[in-house]
Amino acid sequence: MGLENKCVVTCAMAGAATRKQQNEAVPYGIKETIEEAVKCYKAGAAIVHIHVRDENGIPTNDPNYIVPVVQGIREKCPILVNLSTAIRPMLTPEERITVVTNGKPDMASLNCGTMDFGLANWEAGTVAAIIFDNTFDTMIMFNDKMKEVGCKPELEVYDNAMVDNIKLIRKQGIFQEPLHFQFVFGIAGGVLLDPSSFADFVQRIPRDATWSACGAGPNSFKSVYLGSIFGGNVRVGLEDNIYISGKTLAKGNWELTEKAVKIVQMADREPATPEEARQILNLPKKK
Repeated sequence: MGLENKCVVTCAMAGAATRKQQNEAVPYGIKETIEEAVKCYKAGAAIVHIHVRDENGIPTNDPNYIVPVVQGIREKCPILVNLSTAIRPMLTPEERITVVTNGKPDMASLNCGTMDFGLANWEAGTVAAIIFDNTFDTMIMFNDKMKEVGCKPELEVYDNAMVDNIKLIRKQGIFQEPLHFQFVFGIAGGVLLDPSSFADFVQRIPRDATWSACGAGPNSFKSVYLGSIFGGNVRVGLEDNIYISGKTLAKGNWELTEKAVKIVQMADREPATPEEARQILNLPKKK
């Protein structure tokens, strides 16, 4: 079976907002983060996307956490490491990018535009939001720093204008080609998940680009179904969704990964290994 039938499964283990008060399985600290990454690998994930937390659950860019987490995961399993540069509000772009320059991950998120990033009560219509600041200068600087350490940008897009942002600055010839996009659905301030928004993302990106789909809350596994069926890659994890089904809490990121793998297989595809994912996503070889 060739790589054309493989699907890269990423597990986003802990976001900037999800806490143990919501689901006890959210990993805090170095030890829990490494152990959870290994469980995700055994469940079928090829990549872990990580917001590193300290023991109190605060997302951090401290190299005393970042470096041991990356090294510890690599010592215990071959899963690819994708670090978040979003981290938490109030950090400057120069502080955010240090996770890449210190951790030297295989991949890292590069968010593709400034937005109102909200946590919504969709029934009441209320939103608690922050300004998620990602200027063109920040995007270019992040890309340059990632290129220096051999890290592939994961271009996170929350609406179709962000795809256009990347296509615009791509004309400068700054990116490692082909590009890789992460479509994010269901965040207040971004695009919701429906057939037209999904199709628009896929049709708008460059033809040689790779892509993955994820969704917040109830959009999570729906995005996995669509990504699996339409030939892309998929992401799950406690960053996106704390439930395995309905209002039943997931036992851990590994359980969400196992369900994603089953969906991929139902679409007559197979989860990619980390080495296959490296080839599919055109990642630089690590020295």
